[in-house]
Amino acid sequence: MKTSDFYYDLPEELIAQTPIKERDQSRLMVYNRKEDTLEHRHFADVIEYLNPGDALVINETRVIPARLFGVREGTGGAVEFLLLRRIAMDEWEVIVRPGRKLREGARVEFAEGKLRAEILTVEEGGVRRVRFFYEGVFEALLDEIGQMPLPPYIKEALEDKDRYQTVYAKTNGSAAAPTAGLHFTPELMQRLKDKGVRIVPILLHVGLGTFRPVKAENVEDHHMHSEYYELSGEAAQTLNDVRGHGGRIVVVGTTCVRVLETVADDEGRLREAKGYTDIFIKPGYRYRAVDALITNFHLPESTLLMLVSALMGRENALKCYRAAVEARYKFFSFGDAMMIL
Repeated sequence: MKTSDFYYDLPEELIAQTPIKERDQSRLMVYNRKEDTLEHRHFADVIEYLNPGDALVINETRVIPARLFGVREGTGGAVEFLLLRRIAMDEWEVIVRPGRKLREGARVEFAEGKLRAEILTVEEGGVRRVRFFYEGVFEALLDEIGQMPLPPYIKEALEDKDRYQTVYAKTNGSAAAPTAGLHFTPELMQRLKDKGVRIVPILLHVGLGTFRPVKAENVEDHHMHSEYYELSGEAAQTLNDVRGHGGRIVVVGTTCVRVLETVADDEGRLREAKGYTDIFIKPGYRYRAVDALITNFHLPESTLLMLVSALMGRENALKCYRAAVEARYKFFSFGDAMMIL
């Protein structure tokens, strides 16, 4: 497979720049694989496609305001940090800009010295390992001076930080939002519970790979990033019970797909697990634990589009994406959603 096999033409004006006023009023494309049918709905209608006894799997990760702007000590040159992963109490993996000048031993300060950092090592792919110096609680300081790490295709400033969080976000650790979950409201979640849908929280912290395009010409040559996940024993048992009683496992977002398909055995049974996954799901992969998927529309030639294509077929995926362009759906993080049944 060629990376170019997953290209589609997207007019720039269809890239959503701001979140919609009401989360659940975004549009929803519903594709039924068995019947090969396409419907155009609104996201609040998702409840019509979930049955009592089904499981809805959500990712409880919370985005940290991981973007920091500072200056290099000694020169005053502008520096940008993107926090990726906490390694120790005050040590992090970060992406830095500009990278060439920030070598081992370089020091950076943020917010007029409220936070300082020293480059410890230069890792593979331009990532730096840094140590932070500060007084007080790091998370509180980050909330004060950090900005949300919006993707590069979003040019407008985010007025409300909470709009880049799901309403069920709980555990700090992501460098980007699991954006399929941005469409849910507390009221919609309650209506789903009242209908008998079992809400199952799991965890995957979204990391570096979200910001990296596929550069390899052949899909098989692409090296997937690694992300931390947790699947509790309770969540695994609930999902096994749902499947055992004829219910479906409906997952919210590609992050949840990666967790479940990492842990599932050949029969689709799940167990308690945590660690790092670099699973690469592309056409030819046989899904074991996921029955249906709610997801946003993804970038051309991206690993996420490949993951979706593995579930519904590449031609079907591209057909739906062309239909979305024609119907003027909004794309990417703050865009509309798709449900694959």
